[in-house]
Amino acid sequence: MNLTSIFKASFYFCFFISACSPQIAQELPENPEQNPSFVNIKIDSSTTFVGPCEPSICINPINPNNMVAGSVLDWVYSSNDAGKTWTKEVLKSSSGVYGDPVIRADFEGNFYYSHLSNPTGKAWQDVEFLDRIVIQKSTDGGKTWNDGSFTRPDNPKDQDKQWLAIDPNNNKLYMTWTEFDLYDSPRPEDKTRIKFSSSSDQGTTWTEPIAISQKEGNCLDGDQTTEGAVPAVSKEGELFVAWCFDEKIYFDRSFDQGKTWMEEDYIVSDQPGGWDYSIPGIMRCNGMTITEVDQSDGPHAGAIYVNWSDQRNGTNDTDIWISKSVDKGLTWSSPKRVNDDPPGKHQFFTWMDVDPSTGYIYVVFYDRRNDTENKNLTDVYLAYSKDGGETFTNLKINEESFTPLPVVFFGDYNDISAVDGVIRPIWTQQDKMILSVWTALIDQKMLK
Repeated sequence: MNLTSIFKASFYFCFFISACSPQIAQELPENPEQNPSFVNIKIDSSTTFVGPCEPSICINPINPNNMVAGSVLDWVYSSNDAGKTWTKEVLKSSSGVYGDPVIRADFEGNFYYSHLSNPTGKAWQDVEFLDRIVIQKSTDGGKTWNDGSFTRPDNPKDQDKQWLAIDPNNNKLYMTWTEFDLYDSPRPEDKTRIKFSSSSDQGTTWTEPIAISQKEGNCLDGDQTTEGAVPAVSKEGELFVAWCFDEKIYFDRSFDQGKTWMEEDYIVSDQPGGWDYSIPGIMRCNGMTITEVDQSDGPHAGAIYVNWSDQRNGTNDTDIWISKSVDKGLTWSSPKRVNDDPPGKHQFFTWMDVDPSTGYIYVVFYDRRNDTENKNLTDVYLAYSKDGGETFTNLKINEESFTPLPVVFFGDYNDISAVDGVIRPIWTQQDKMILSVWTALIDQKMLK
C-alpha cells in the first residue's frame, strides 16, 4: 500500500526519532524456555517512523536453510542457517527503493525483491515518483542484488501494492498490482484498476502491463478502491488472482500464462464492511485478499484458496476467513472462520501460504483473544490445516505480547513461507516507539 500519505502526515514527527544503520541482525532470544516449541528470532529493530515493518519472507525452494526477507523502507535480510541469524543491508537501485517489499524465489533458487519506485529521489514532487514497479534479482541467496528491471513507466499514474508469483514449470514471473490514475485524488474521473505483467527471462524484461479487472474503483485508498491482488500459480501453470472492491472479493484466471483472462470476473465472497476498517491502536488496517493454490500431489491438489479478514460480525469482532474452490475458480465454498476463539475479539493482518510438498495451509495473523482488559494487547497466531481448509488448529507463536500505538506506522501486511515442512512466518512488533521484525522457527514435525 502506498506510503505517500503516511510520510506526509509524519514529516515533522520523523525529526524526533533516530534512524538505524545497516548491521548484523542477530539473535537467539535470551530466554528460549519461555516458548521452547517456537523460538522467536528478532531480525531487525529501529525507532524510525516508517520501518522496519511490512515484512516479506521467502524460503529458497532448493535450499531451505537459505531465506531472504525485506521490510520498509529499503531493508533486505538474508539467512543461511534456516533463520537463526540474519545479515542486514540497504537495498539500492537507480529506480529508487520506496517500500512495499515483496520477496519471492524461483525454482532455481534465485530471489526477487519487488518494490515501489522513486527514480529521481524526489518523492511527492516529481511525476516519475511511483510510476513503475521495480524488481531486483539475487543469484547468491540474497547477498547481492542487481540494479533491477521495471514495468513500463506510466507517469503521472501511480503503481502500487504489487505481489509476485512464479510458475513451477518454467520459472516465469507473474505480477499483479493496483494502478492509480492519481493517488488520493477525489476526482470521479480518476480511477484504479488491477494490472498484470509477466517476465519470461527471470526478470530481465516485462510484458506490456494490461488491466485484468472489469470494474474500476476510485483513488482514495479505501474499500471503493480496487486493491489486494495477489497472484498464484498451479502445478499445471494455471494463473489465479483475487482482489477486493466495494465489499466484495473478485477473482480472475488465465490458462495461457496471462495472455487472456475471463471476460467477466467472478465473485468469491462478499466482504461486509469492506477491506478498509479500523483496529484500535493501529494507524490503519486492511483485510485484503491472499490467493494461494495447492501445488502438491496430495488429496487437495489444485485447490485454490482465498484468505482475508473482515468485520461481518461487527466492528469489535474482526475475523480471519478462507474460501476454497476445487473447480479452478468457477464456484467457491462459503467463507470459513480460521480463528477459533469465542466471538468478540480482533484478528487482523492475515497472510497465507500452502506448502507445495504437502498441501498443508498455514495462516499467520495478529490476535487479541488474550486481551482481557481491552488494552489492545496483541499476539501473533499461526493457524494450520492438514485437511484442505476444513479444520484449522490455532497456536500462539510469539513469545512476548505487545501493545501497538497508532502514532507509529505499523505497516499494512505480514508474510509467511512454507517449503518442505519448514515454516517461517514474519511479522512486526512494537514496544512503545520501537518497531521490530520477527520470525519463528517452526517445522511441520512440531505441529500435531
